[in-house]
Amino acid sequence: MKQLILVRHAKSSWDDLSARDFDRDLNDRGRGDASDMGARLAKRRGFKPDAFLISSSQRTRSTAYLMADQFNFAHADIELKDELYLASPSTMLKVIRQTPDHVQQLIILAHNPGITELTNRLARTYINNVPTCGLAILEMDISSWHEVGSRALLLDFDYPKRLLVEDALQQQP
Repeated sequence: MKQLILVRHAKSSWDDLSARDFDRDLNDRGRGDASDMGARLAKRRGFKPDAFLISSSQRTRSTAYLMADQFNFAHADIELKDELYLASPSTMLKVIRQTPDHVQQLIILAHNPGITELTNRLARTYINNVPTCGLAILEMDISSWHEVGSRALLLDFDYPKRLLVEDALQQQP
């Protein structure tokens, strides 16, 4: 059994309009959301990722480091993958399939629309949009990452505003 956690980077800053897209960092909300979502992952029973693969853009690096701090994952062990920058689902699958088989819990942190499309493809579900800093936890009954395909079970879909939405729905008459 393998778990794949697909994460979209947190909210990025548009303060410097001359900055390249690749170099944009997080805004204040994005930094807070990344820490909060990392803490929510850390609270999950038995959560201890074996590998953390991310796009090499600035906003994904910042998101990863803030999240990783919450579950004591060393920054030095986070792998930057240039091919995950604005990657298609097919490219993400190629990266996932190269993961060593001893890895049981794998985090992929990248960009939309790829994260949303890959989540829908693997879980055979329909999520309109994985929001910034949103994540999908997928479980697959496979022994090798080479087997990743379209038979994943969506265990959880979480995003920063989810608790606010659930609270509002519970308060409705």
